[in-house]
Amino acid sequence: MGFVIAGVVIVVAGSIVFLALRRRRGGEPGAAASGSGAIPERPRPAVVEFHVIGGDARVHFDVPLPEGDVDEVLASLLGHEAIEVVREKRHSLPIHDVSRVVALGRRGGSWVVAATIGLDTPGTLPAPVAPEHVPHASRVEFDVFDHFGDLPEQAPDIGGRPGTERLGSFTAEMRLPLKAAAALRSQGIDPGLEEAPAVVVGLMRAAGYSFDPSGADTYVAHRGGERTFVRVVPHGQGNHPELNEQEIRKFIVDFGSSGVQRGLLITEKYSPFEIHERERRDPRIRFVTRERLQGFIDALALS
Repeated sequence: MGFVIAGVVIVVAGSIVFLALRRRRGGEPGAAASGSGAIPERPRPAVVEFHVIGGDARVHFDVPLPEGDVDEVLASLLGHEAIEVVREKRHSLPIHDVSRVVALGRRGGSWVVAATIGLDTPGTLPAPVAPEHVPHASRVEFDVFDHFGDLPEQAPDIGGRPGTERLGSFTAEMRLPLKAAAALRSQGIDPGLEEAPAVVVGLMRAAGYSFDPSGADTYVAHRGGERTFVRVVPHGQGNHPELNEQEIRKFIVDFGSSGVQRGLLITEKYSPFEIHERERRDPRIRFVTRERLQGFIDALALS
């Protein structure tokens, strides 16, 4: 069911165009580093189609919609973005008869209306309004490394844990505020279907980090003049659910040769006890393992 917003759009959240980390649908993220001290530029959802049909300007976004009604946060976000798309097109396409702007996203294989904005006067768009950034995106001083002190410092013993060769989906169990979920969907990330590392990197994007690919499952993240070496370790089906020594050693070696200031490993796997000693010896590196994922997501997503 579409969510109708009359008059001026309620602006609730900034959005991101990010081709999700390791998305098997294809594409690699890449963006220039944000300048030191500058508020990161706000990317936008990808536009797939734009049509003016009768009195409707219809904007199709590459955004996966949730099942059921589209929540107010996501609807308002896409409604705002649709208005801005029409504003950009008005010099090349006639919009004098447009009385409604319609934002659509994907659900399954179909296009679904996410928001409909009625114009008070046909052809006259609301005044531009700078959208609110997703939490932390406008705070130049925000740094994800500052939030590790609040995360668990002891790795649990998974010996004897039932089904040690199987690991359930973390994203099916995580807590995610509506603003954060909307920011992920606007990047093309369905938070319920993607692996946890894609969700974490998407939230880092929403918090103002840009990512350049640097090899398989490896990126350099930029924000406020800082560079962070980011390694993703997926959990393959049938793999042991604990991060193994070879994965840890390769991360340490590759980080050391990268010339980047800090290193971050992100995985759904559980952490062995040795990572705490690794972090103690080298404060430039951090491991976001399964025990730490929710706390790290909270630090990124909550204002």
